[in-house]
Amino acid sequence: MSATDWAIDVQGLTKRFAGRVVVDRVSLQVARGHICGFLGPNGSGKTTTIRMLCGLLTPDAGSGTCLNLDITSRAPEIKRQVGYMTQRFGLYEDLSIRENLDFVARLFELPGRIEAVDRALQRLGLVERQKQLAGTLSGGWKQRLALAACLLHEPRLLLLDEPTAGVDPKARREFWDQIHQLADDGMTVLVSTHYMDEAQRCHELVYIAYGKVLAQGHADRIVAEAGAGDLEDAFVRLVGRAQDNFV
Repeated sequence: MSATDWAIDVQGLTKRFAGRVVVDRVSLQVARGHICGFLGPNGSGKTTTIRMLCGLLTPDAGSGTCLNLDITSRAPEIKRQVGYMTQRFGLYEDLSIRENLDFVARLFELPGRIEAVDRALQRLGLVERQKQLAGTLSGGWKQRLALAACLLHEPRLLLLDEPTAGVDPKARREFWDQIHQLADDGMTVLVSTHYMDEAQRCHELVYIAYGKVLAQGHADRIVAEAGAGDLEDAFVRLVGRAQDNFV
């Protein structure tokens, strides 16, 4: 594949906090229009990596591009083309769904703001609830609102950090149906998750532990190379081998 075929193409990303290496020479390539699952235990460096990709953190070492833009010198441009959804609900609970979306649209200084909000409400099935206060929504509906806010500015890349944590199974399935529709429309998605059923719905996977990438590729390939019976067993074996390297 040529360089322009990659939505994410980074090499050797490294980040330290207080002298401790949190992300250790991570390299990633994600093709345009693909859904890449980003997996690993808590504290493995997933969130820090995502924040470097979208320009919120500057790497201490490494290089590469996101949407063909240099991640260090062109971070402001990357931010305008990326939708980033955090694990924690970050919108205003004392505003309605529509008011929250209108506020985000104002931050982006979107032309045709009202029309953009209308499209987001329609896209995520929020029209009938648009006057409901965000604080009264269930976890699944808050998730829809957060995704709608991420899509307002028509990003080319979605970075989703544990988006379905604490959400019921039905809402998780509906969310993933929406993600696949976005990918079918050409959007690239990098999504971190702990759920093996969600990992199986990704086009490819990246597994990270101790700040290092331990495996990358299709789920079947990772299972085969680990000599495991299933994906969960493969990850257990990968972590075990990594631990042995520290002994």
